[in-house]
Amino acid sequence: MKCDKKDLLLYAVTDRSWLKGKTLYQQVEEALKGGTTFVQLREKTLDEATFLKEAIQIKELCKMYNVPFVINDNIEIALAMNADGVHIGQSDMALTKARAKLGPDKIIGVSAQTVEQALEAQEKGADYLGVGAVFLTGTKADAVEVSHETLKAICRAVSIPVVAIGGISEANVMQLSGTGICGVAVISAIFSKQDITKASIDLKEKVQEMVECDVL
Repeated sequence: MKCDKKDLLLYAVTDRSWLKGKTLYQQVEEALKGGTTFVQLREKTLDEATFLKEAIQIKELCKMYNVPFVINDNIEIALAMNADGVHIGQSDMALTKARAKLGPDKIIGVSAQTVEQALEAQEKGADYLGVGAVFLTGTKADAVEVSHETLKAICRAVSIPVVAIGGISEANVMQLSGTGICGVAVISAIFSKQDITKASIDLKEKVQEMVECDVL
């Protein structure tokens, strides 16, 4: 499966901080019912066996909704359970090594904060870029803020799709109009909500409006 920019419209990144008695599987299903178009499984604390089991289950769930499913950072887990791809940061395994391990047909997304990083990732075969943090965020302690001018410059510099990440919500997403992104990646804007399905529906509507403003 390769990456289509339409798949990146509403990109959900999991976080078990907000399970509130539900399983992660249930939360992802609620997000998919609300129209989430892409899912990244992000786990920092699970042991490998539990992570692998969870990844297999959630991949099958995403397949039912025909939504791409990638693993954050962990190339070995992605290989073991045949994920659609991975998302790697600047400090994770080098993109060329990831591509060599996963092969040409898997999706590889790369985090970028500068035009230079974006161009390098594109040159080395990234399928899309995650750029941020575009707003202040409490989800990632080490997040670097990226100005909307830099986000726009990155979108202009590369031909691969760009998604914005970091502190994005229904309330501020329209501020990203005109930057050239094809979607947003969110964590708390979906998974911290009481009604995840409704949060996904409402946010997707706003993101669609923002992206369409860009085209006009």
